[in-house]
Amino acid sequence: MSRRLTTVDVFTEVPFQGNPVAVVLDAQGLSGAQMQQIARWTNLSETTFLLPATTPEADYQLRIFTPGSELPFAGHPTLGSAHAAVQAGWVTPRQGRLVQECGAGLIAIEQRAEGRYALTMPPAQFEPLSEADTRELEATLGVPLPSDLPAVLIDVGARWIVTRLRDPETVLAVQPEYARSAALERQLRATGVCIFATDLASGVVEVRSFAPSCGVNEDPVCGSGNGAVAYYQQHLGLLAPGSAYAARQGRAVGRDGHLRLTLTEDGSVQLEGACVTSLTGLLMGP
Repeated sequence: MSRRLTTVDVFTEVPFQGNPVAVVLDAQGLSGAQMQQIARWTNLSETTFLLPATTPEADYQLRIFTPGSELPFAGHPTLGSAHAAVQAGWVTPRQGRLVQECGAGLIAIEQRAEGRYALTMPPAQFEPLSEADTRELEATLGVPLPSDLPAVLIDVGARWIVTRLRDPETVLAVQPEYARSAALERQLRATGVCIFATDLASGVVEVRSFAPSCGVNEDPVCGSGNGAVAYYQQHLGLLAPGSAYAARQGRAVGRDGHLRLTLTEDGSVQLEGACVTSLTGLLMGP
């Protein structure tokens, strides 16, 4: 049996930049184990599977897999899968709007221009790290953490340990101990670690995301991680509701992704980026 497979580069208008997601458009009949097998085979940060919605409020259901596990929500797969579904005629936006059903619930997606989409992040839950876990995070990253800002575990469906570093140069220079990071992630039931810093001249936020416990040492451009960074800045009073900023990620792994994040007046976070299809084909089985 053949199934349509599309690869979409997300957070970029240029093919082979941003972050790719493989989207299986005809996933009916696949078991969870088969989906996991396909995700291991593609070996991308995430592979997604489009299914009919199980609730009338949603346009489709999406299951999201890393090479090692299933996620209830992830940002770049959500935007890339929406782009693939619209481009293939699988769904049609209603007044520029789609609703995705996934493990984290219903996710609202807006089509803002050709190939450009935005989503509203799930609400965040915050958990401070203990002093011991903070010291372990510092040792894992190999750089000093700021004394005035705590590292925080932020649950947005995916669970990210978020910490700010001194400057973008420090962020780009980090060489984490992946085995140590994976152990800390498992201990805290975290998806991974997000580090960031703001360029004071441009206001652009540089981000990196590590998730070795999920089989992804470094995610090129991470939507849920960037959303967690936005919630972190709001939670600690670094940004006020109504603020918007640009973020950049992927340069440390030879990719260059660009995101727009908005902290809405009601306290939620909107994430926006461009999508471009880089591959279409057929998956031959199972």
